[in-house]
Amino acid sequence: MPKLPQLNAQEAEKLLFKAKFIHVRSQGSHRIYQRDSVRVVVPFHGNKILHPKIVKQVIDAIESHNN
Repeated sequence: MPKLPQLNAQEAEKLLFKAKFIHVRSQGSHRIYQRDSVRVVVPFHGNKILHPKIVKQVIDAIESHNN
C-alpha cells in the first residue's frame, strides 16, 4: 500500500472541491463537505498537517466517486 500524502486542511479542501464536493456547513473549526450521500469532515486548525486517518477519509471519498 502506498504511503499517504501529508495534507493540510486547505489542500484537502482544494481536492474535495476539484472532485465536485460542496461545502455544506461549518461547526466550530470543522467544515463538512458532501457529494451525494458521501460526507467528509475536515478540521481546520491553522496550517497543521491532517491526521493520516482524515487524509484517508478524504482520498477514499474522492475515489468512491471516480469509479
